[in-house]
Amino acid sequence: MNILTLENVSKKFGEKLILDGINLTVPEGSIYGFIGKNGAGKTTTMKMVLGLEDLTEGSIKIKGESVTFGNTKTNQWTGYLPDVPEFYGFMSAGEYLKLCGEITGIPKSELSTKVKSMLKKVGLEDSKQPIKKFSRGMKQRLGAAQALLNEPKLLICDEPTSALDPNGRREFLDLLYSLKENVTIIFSTHILNDVERICDHVGILNEGKIIADTTLTDLKKQFASSKMEVLMEAKDNVLLEDILNRLIHEGKVQTYEKANESYFVSYSGDYADLLEELYGSCKKAHIVPNLLRKIEPSLESIFLEVTR
Repeated sequence: MNILTLENVSKKFGEKLILDGINLTVPEGSIYGFIGKNGAGKTTTMKMVLGLEDLTEGSIKIKGESVTFGNTKTNQWTGYLPDVPEFYGFMSAGEYLKLCGEITGIPKSELSTKVKSMLKKVGLEDSKQPIKKFSRGMKQRLGAAQALLNEPKLLICDEPTSALDPNGRREFLDLLYSLKENVTIIFSTHILNDVERICDHVGILNEGKIIADTTLTDLKKQFASSKMEVLMEAKDNVLLEDILNRLIHEGKVQTYEKANESYFVSYSGDYADLLEELYGSCKKAHIVPNLLRKIEPSLESIFLEVTR
């Protein structure tokens, strides 16, 4: 079942077309990586899902109900975490969450328990210091706690790791992944390694259009070329190139390129068959590879390929 559906969504600012009839679906229970270059329209899309921007054309539905511009009912199911959340710096994390709960109408009989539970979930249960002394990573975790306080079904994270250092990114990604059982997450970012680490579905936005909307596994199968790395002693490289050129002529290898000391071989057939053929050819030529390995396709290589 899909928790979020965008159908033929377009957005113009004046005469400038930002989004051009995009379609995407976010399955319930998934972590959906929404990726694109800076300025591709990711934030605009997220604002429309939240009812903060009006559509030029198309429709957006959350749990089957249409999103409307302004005071949309669908936000009862939606939590939002921006790239750099803002807080009242003089408050503690607990005080701030209590204030948010009071504003959003959480019953007083439940609020204290909810705040404690949420602080524990994001690893801030022992924090008593004012928020102004928090690191960026701690502020992101508090932002996640705020977004989750009302138990949304859909959590929208817009570039949440862009301002974090490597340790902060790792900790925050671990937190997001731990939430998967309780909430569907849209993770909008341009940091492809983060998507590859935690996401199971991916949408790629490029020049105002969705050019991929599928599982990460199927995306790799659909777009990624198969590659093998071969490393030889430098003195044997000429013989290796003779072998690779023959295999290209026979249709068993597509192309190869040399980078640093290794050769990267693209092929379309079965890896085991090519491995046997290549190793056998090297043996006949009395040369021995130092390394033969299959290269798993990365999201970065796929992204660069489909957005060229």
